[in-house]
Formats: sequence, C-alpha cells, structure tokens
Amino acid sequence: MSDFTSAAGGNDSPTPVVSVRPVTLAAPDRSQDLQVRVTAPTTGQDLPVVLFSHGMTLTMDDYAPLVDHWAAHGFVVVQPTHLDSLGLPPDDPRTPLVWRIRTDDLTGILDQLDTVEAGVPGLAGRVDHDRIAVAGHSWGAQTASTLAGARVVDTDGTPGETMTDSRVKAAVLLCLPGTGGADLSPLAAQYFPFMSPDFTELKTPSLMVAGDHDQSPLTVRGPDWFTDGYRLSPGATDLLTLFGAEHGLGGIQGANDTRTTDESPERVAAVQQATLAYLRTALGIDEDAWPATRRALAASADPLARIDSK
Repeated sequence: MSDFTSAAGGNDSPTPVVSVRPVTLAAPDRSQDLQVRVTAPTTGQDLPVVLFSHGMTLTMDDYAPLVDHWAAHGFVVVQPTHLDSLGLPPDDPRTPLVWRIRTDDLTGILDQLDTVEAGVPGLAGRVDHDRIAVAGHSWGAQTASTLAGARVVDTDGTPGETMTDSRVKAAVLLCLPGTGGADLSPLAAQYFPFMSPDFTELKTPSLMVAGDHDQSPLTVRGPDWFTDGYRLSPGATDLLTLFGAEHGLGGIQGANDTRTTDESPERVAAVQQATLAYLRTALGIDEDAWPATRRALAASADPLARIDSK
C-alpha cells in the first residue's frame, strides 16, 4: 500500500490543527441549542468544509482519526452532537423525528457558517463557503446522505420529501445503511423504521466506503447491504471496499469508542488517505488526487482494499 499512500497525499506534510468545542448554534425547532466541534488548520485560506455526522451513541468528540487527518490537510471539519446521543427519553415527542432532526442539525450548521467561523479564533474569513462536503458513518452516513439527495420511504411505501441541499457539492458515506422493508431485521424494523432509504435522487457526487466483513444486526442480508447506496444511486460514483473490515473500518471512530472489533491502523490509514483524495478531487482542489489513488491501488501487489467506479 505504499504507492497508494503516496498517491493519496498521505506523505504531504500535515498542518498543525486547532479544535474548539463547544461552539453553540441556535436551533429553535430542536428545543435545545446545537453544539458543534470545529477542527481546522491553523494556516491557509479558502479552506473547504466537511460536515461530519456521527453514528449511534457517539458524539462530536469521536472520529478523531478522520477529522484530524482532513483538517491537517486543509479542511475545516464541523461535528455536531445529535439529540440521540444526549439521553433522549423514548417518550420524548422528538424521538420519532430524531432522524429528521439530525438532518436539520447539518442544514442548521450551513445556515450559520459565519457563527461557526467566529467561534474559532483566527478562522473568520478563511473558509470557502462554495466548497462544502458532508460525511458520516453508519446512521451518520444516512443523515449525510439526505443532504446529497437520499429520501426516507414513508410508511405507505412512497419516498418522503427531499432534503437535498444545493450547498453540498460532495459526500463521503461510510458504512451507509442499505434498503429497508424486507431487508431489515426485526430489531431494525421495530426500532429504526426510518432506515428505509430511497437512493434514486441521490445525485450529489459521492464516495461510498464499506467493509466486506460488516455483518450488521440491522439487516437479514450480509455485508453487501452496505453497498446498496453505490448500486442504486446515480451520484455514487465510487465504492471503496476494505478487505476484512467490519463496521468500524479498522477503528475510524477513535479511541473513545471501545466497540471496534477489527482494529487495524492500516485500514484506518487507507480510509484516511482515500477519503482525503476523493474530497480533494470532488471539491475541485486537485483533479488528479482521486484518479491517482485509484491507479495506485489497482497496481498494488497486496492491496487492503478495492475501488469500484462507474
């Protein structure tokens, strides 16, 4: 994987980063303010933005391996803590809508980017508001995907309203849950009925990342469930499949999450470098970063992953 590492920009000198938390944003329809963590390089201008949505039970303080890597290579990363990680009681009237509130968290950040900038000393005026991507892992990937065009299927079987945001130019969706209905396990059907996506309008350029050993209790299918977004959406241009990887993709959640069962620094590095390369090309920063990564991985004698493109 050494050629892959070089092509993905993994050998570039990283920039020191600063991380500020919490930056508090108004969220009147949420019944409590939205708190975010902002991680940014200490130098540079016209910095692109990544909004990152966490998985279940995690928070804005997780995913340091990805967030710090992206920030050290020129991105401003904004991480909300969604309501579901704040001890929301099952009988809270917001609970059935928490999946929608997650999307509102991300759009609320976009609406208040100036406030986000102002909350980090030295960041104001250095952010490129025209180069914005969304990313997420697991449930967070579903959340991010709604801004890229995915819709949640209603109980009558029809796709719900679109929540596509034209400000979002690219997406990185890690372990994106697949289709619902008969593909859901009884557990998921009971507790997570909103995990029933329609991908036909997901048209924003997107990279899907999956592990070929990711066997989820949410589906009666196998690891291929996490590739549905690639197969079924017109915007999913690329799929990175990590060999031997389970739901943690080697440990991208970071040290705070002890549930990783496939810990692998090599896999984490592969995700870091590939996602960085994709973001750089998809946002128009370096048109050859992603093609070079694809070529290098295809030429590797002992690859950790495979890239499919369409």
